[in-house]
Amino acid sequence: MSTEAIELRDPHKINWVTTVALALLHVGAVAALFFFSWKALIVAVVLHWMCIGWGIGMGYHRLHTHRSYKVPRPLEYFFAVLGTMTLEGGPIFWVATHRLHHQYSDKEGDPHSPNDGAWWAHVGWILLGEAGHNDTRRMSRYAPDLGRIPFYRWLNTYHYVPTVILGVVLLAFGGLSMFLWALCFRIVFGLHATWLVNSATHMIGTRRFETKDLSTNSWWVALLTFGEGWHNNHHAHPTSARHGLVWWEVDMTWLQIKLLEKLGIASMVREASATEAIPGTKVAA
Repeated sequence: MSTEAIELRDPHKINWVTTVALALLHVGAVAALFFFSWKALIVAVVLHWMCIGWGIGMGYHRLHTHRSYKVPRPLEYFFAVLGTMTLEGGPIFWVATHRLHHQYSDKEGDPHSPNDGAWWAHVGWILLGEAGHNDTRRMSRYAPDLGRIPFYRWLNTYHYVPTVILGVVLLAFGGLSMFLWALCFRIVFGLHATWLVNSATHMIGTRRFETKDLSTNSWWVALLTFGEGWHNNHHAHPTSARHGLVWWEVDMTWLQIKLLEKLGIASMVREASATEAIPGTKVAA
């Protein structure tokens, strides 16, 4: 087991920059409720769809981490930029952390297992310890494919720049209401939705596959994250671009990837099925 993977966890060390930034964003999210406008809400919803659905689901997770499909490099870069606008860190950090999660899922070395407590799995691992957000060199060891590309190294180090630019544009052209809803509220909502995949879908839900971790499927987390809540399916078949494996498991990210494939933009799309067992195990009854 990698000792560096364990060193990322330190419940006694507070990441002050991250903690203060998240606190301010939460204050802004609450303030947004007092500056409501339909225009600001609509922009926030569209950006949530783009940044979480495209940036995290289609980009950071299924494309950059698991290489579940392939798209032209400019589109891959575009997805990565959208991913940074969630403030979940740069592409190398996100991919490295998620790969560590799969390697040590719910065991020592997992960056965010509920075995260390629900709060730790949800947000504690971000606030405490060595998050490694800007440690591009170290995190590249766990994502060498991205670490070899100058664009990803730059974007990982300066992952906050696209969000800062977006915030300035929203404030300049949309005013305070637009800034609070489309930046603060949208980011906070997106963060908690994504964190629920780390916490809730390793504690509550159903299990189709008898995986060696605690992963579960959660329909409501899937709705919040455009399909990421079918987490047991994903842990059973990590490289599958499809997470919702039956018709009623709504997976908007998968539908968008299939659309790209039909348009001739996406290729080498990997797809598992609900009856495809993990090697050496069986599908749960």
